[in-house]
Amino acid sequence: MDFAAEPWDYLAASEAIDIEHPLVQSIASELRTGDDIAYAHAAFDHVRDRVTHSMDAADPRVPWRASDVLDQRTGLCYAKSHAYVALLRAGGIQAGLCYQQSSGILHGLTAALVDDRWVLLDPRGNKPGIDVRFSASEDRLAHPGDPVHPTIYAAPPGFVLEGLKAMSEPAALPALL
Repeated sequence: MDFAAEPWDYLAASEAIDIEHPLVQSIASELRTGDDIAYAHAAFDHVRDRVTHSMDAADPRVPWRASDVLDQRTGLCYAKSHAYVALLRAGGIQAGLCYQQSSGILHGLTAALVDDRWVLLDPRGNKPGIDVRFSASEDRLAHPGDPVHPTIYAAPPGFVLEGLKAMSEPAALPALL
């Protein structure tokens, strides 16, 4: 994997990864029991299971900031990755954003430094045909056969963030994912 930033940037806040927000801090504090692996697993399960994927739920809301995703409990794959990265960083775990091509659509993922190894994890949520689970030792993706772009970003690339921000109409939802 290639890194688009300096190592400390994978612990930092950004416009979309608002780790200082009280809700992010509160959830991180609630989930932070045990070691880093246990925490990364709990945060993964929280985002996967308590935040619906907007498309799966036919929810027209398109939050993009991590705290808004956690508050509204919905988001596209990109936004769910923002929420997971924010929780990981709030708990002291380096994490970034990755992307893969899936059926011609860009899909958002998370990369996390867990147990001294970067793993790709996909908190998009389960549905028939997709069963994503946490692993500290191997990549776990909703679309395992699809190519993953090799770069780990500390913050969402501009085109992803601007696309999410621009999506205020429910009719625009399928265009991004």
